[in-house]
Amino acid sequence: MDFRALLMGLAFAFMWSSAFTSARMIVVDAPPLFSLSARFLLSGLIGIAIARALGQTWRLTPAQWRATLIFGVCQNGIYLGLNFVAMQWIEASVAAIIASTLPLIVALAGFAFLGDRLKPLAVAGLVAGFGGVILIMGARLSGGLDPLGVGLCVIAAIALAIATLSLRGASSGGNVMMVVGLQMLVGAVVLIFPSLALEEITVTWTPRLILAFLYTTLVPGLAATWVWFLLVQRIGAVRGATFHFLNPFFGVAVAAALLGEGLGPVDILGVVIIMAGILAVQLSKTPAVTPARR
Repeated sequence: MDFRALLMGLAFAFMWSSAFTSARMIVVDAPPLFSLSARFLLSGLIGIAIARALGQTWRLTPAQWRATLIFGVCQNGIYLGLNFVAMQWIEASVAAIIASTLPLIVALAGFAFLGDRLKPLAVAGLVAGFGGVILIMGARLSGGLDPLGVGLCVIAAIALAIATLSLRGASSGGNVMMVVGLQMLVGAVVLIFPSLALEEITVTWTPRLILAFLYTTLVPGLAATWVWFLLVQRIGAVRGATFHFLNPFFGVAVAAALLGEGLGPVDILGVVIIMAGILAVQLSKTPAVTPARR
């Protein structure tokens, strides 16, 4: 892995993880589903405009249309929608930790339902990763952590794992930014209806809300997705996914720095264990390098 790929991976992990802190800022001053729908509308329009400027077309392959709809509903609607709602009651660091278990959930579901074989390193990683989550959540639940918020985040992570597994092999065909933009428009449509039905649309306009909204729209929403696709193109999906092991660290660190969320010894130990588990699972997928014949 070259130095440029390393920087891209670190940038992606940081941007992705920081979204939970900015989301926590947003839901303090605005309804979660309404603000998320508005964010997807803006991100989607910008993404489509960029795609058109790059010469990309609306003519997607059937697999890409399937990816657009499934990810628009499962990732943008269910996964992010439930996370935004949950962060009315739980801290951003908790949501980031639960969401970071996605590689573990995908590996476990692939083994249970799709017949994927797990190497001993992957099994050890799964046990360690989920053990770290249990360690942190057990300590925080005893300290008054809202179980409803935790439950919503768990359902959200499972929904995203289902979408990820259902879209294997659907990333070819070009028009990547167009797919990204259209996914976000699907999310905007999916979320606006429950927002209008369930939420009181009252927004408290503050500098924090405006900055957090713009940041979430442009950085985790568009820039992180773009960097991710560039990283995968450069080093492949398996090696690129290894950077997910940094998500628990970045997610907790950003929340502690910007929101002042508490970070105890048990949290630190749990985060380290989760990181090790995710790294083990991802490394188990990396194909062995065959020595060149002389």
